[in-house]
Amino acid sequence: ATLKAQTDVEVAKMVVKTEVCAFSGARIYPGHGITYVRIDNKAFKFVSCKVKCYFVRRWNPRKLAWTQMYRRLHKKGTLEEQAKKRSRKVAKGGATKSVVGANLEMIKAKRNQKPEVRAAAREAALREAKERQRAKQAAKKTAPKAAAVKSADKPMGKQTKVANKAPKGGKGGR
Repeated sequence: ATLKAQTDVEVAKMVVKTEVCAFSGARIYPGHGITYVRIDNKAFKFVSCKVKCYFVRRWNPRKLAWTQMYRRLHKKGTLEEQAKKRSRKVAKGGATKSVVGANLEMIKAKRNQKPEVRAAAREAALREAKERQRAKQAAKKTAPKAAAVKSADKPMGKQTKVANKAPKGGKGGR
């Protein structure tokens, strides 16, 4: 019984050095896999000849559902991480520094303002913007009438028609 216990402990301590497939991201155990050396002397290790073939044919591992790259891209198998992320984060105490165009006192004053006052100020700003827009529209309507009156006063000069010397097209109508 003691011999079996010792071998179990030794097996548990043994570390197997695995490599990662350059295409699929799968683990390659010792004695397995294919090494492919490109013409530029860069070596790639693949888990199988199928994967090597896809790599040589320049298939995109992001589009093959069984590769690690696809799984990472589409967030597959990350249930534990999602559960951690869903825990609510503590909200900060609001603005702590000034921004361009508004110092910290202005920001705090606006935040502490009553909603009714803020709504009234917003409505006033909207009314003013609409008035400016109406004035601009009125100016636009009067401008074309004045331009039409000026153009009607000018006499029409003699207009000459320019004859086309060659027809449009690539090979002269052939």
